Amino acid sequence: MSKKKVTIVFDIGKTNKKFFLFDKNYKEVVREYTELPLTTDEDGYPTEDLVALQNWIKDNFNAILEDEKYEVKAINFSTYGASFVHLDHKGNILTPLYNYTKPMDQEILDLFYEKHGNKLKIARETASPQSGMLNSGLQLFWLKYKHPETFKKIRYSLHLPQYLSYLFTGICVSEFTSIGCHTNLWDYDKADYHDWVYEEEIDTLLGPIVPTSASINTSYKNKKIKIGVGIHDSSSALLPYILSKKEPFLLLSTGTWSISLNPFNDESLTDEDIENNCLNYMRIDGKRVKASRFFMGNEYKIQVEKLCDYYGKEYGFHREVQFDQDLYLRLMKNKNIYFRFEGIILKRKMITATDLNSFTTFEEAYHQLMIELMDLQIHTITNAIGNSDIENIYIDGGFTDNDVFMKLMSHHFQHYNVMSTHSPLGSALGASMVISNKKIDETFLQQHYQMKVLQPLILNL
Repeated sequence: MSKKKVTIVFDIGKTNKKFFLFDKNYKEVVREYTELPLTTDEDGYPTEDLVALQNWIKDNFNAILEDEKYEVKAINFSTYGASFVHLDHKGNILTPLYNYTKPMDQEILDLFYEKHGNKLKIARETASPQSGMLNSGLQLFWLKYKHPETFKKIRYSLHLPQYLSYLFTGICVSEFTSIGCHTNLWDYDKADYHDWVYEEEIDTLLGPIVPTSASINTSYKNKKIKIGVGIHDSSSALLPYILSKKEPFLLLSTGTWSISLNPFNDESLTDEDIENNCLNYMRIDGKRVKASRFFMGNEYKIQVEKLCDYYGKEYGFHREVQFDQDLYLRLMKNKNIYFRFEGIILKRKMITATDLNSFTTFEEAYHQLMIELMDLQIHTITNAIGNSDIENIYIDGGFTDNDVFMKLMSHHFQHYNVMSTHSPLGSALGASMVISNKKIDETFLQQHYQMKVLQPLILNL
């Protein structure tokens, strides 16, 4: 019996850790999910347990290697960004993997801008709206001034995808998609690290930059395996679209964050863009992708839990709610703001408390919540489109199952071709494709993503 040739992809999200096997045509052969318990850093802040993660990766890798059905040809890694692993000269890990939601000390931020200049200017040049630890370059600055003894021991700081690759190769590198994701490190106009990185001598801790498509050939237990250098998950999720679609598009990636990604807008960001939480991601070739994001899924979860409490519904009830046109039109007649959002910083009218007394049913309040979230979604998509000539919008991620959201999208963007793409493969597929040199064509997304064109609503106004 001949063995099936496969590529392994480890796709590491903040919550779900996923493990995929793809065949040579990118068909999924195996998929496993797990959630790993968190640990805490020295301040008691919850964070990824690197040891548990390494063990899980090692166990899965060894199991596939020993499985008679498969021949492993390649491995790659896609992970969340804004996370560094700091290694000493012997390759030992020096610190916890600090969580990007951990609050940044104000005095460190003050010191940074005192030394390196205007906050808005640096945010614009690095295409990284100021977000504390989520700007992972600032983690290095924070370590240098908050934990100088530890900082002095660092030989390499590796972004998480490159650290996972290093576990298999022992080689320290950097690549564009990780450097370019809201890290505060990269000056997009200069196409080099920002001046502050050189002034603080942080560049000496970052591995040499290699293409995202680079791979390292190794021999493992007498088997030749190609090891990828890893990729940032948002850039990876975009890759199948870029490789298979020739005409300009916007990808709306939904989940904890709702991120509008426009690979066809390479204008430099303006101050106004930064204030609207626009940023850049990087394509695998170093070109910029204009993006705007807001914490939609996070806010949605907070508010839905409150609605379930208030109306005495089991959590999960909201998943069955279908779009109700009459309800929608009634709410739009006297449009107002009823929800006080907790985790969203985009400008909107602030109210002191959420008012649910105005709604008699869960469904009515839920439609109102979706209308208010959609207002922000329209704003962020419009920002990402900018002045580029786009006709197609692809939506992927968790909200493609949300009937109210999808109907509102088709309504508000009826002058575009709006398509829902359903792929549980997300960023894993991009990670598999980037280290392969197989050409793909226009039919690729149709085969892998169950694409559906959304029909615009015909509302009886």
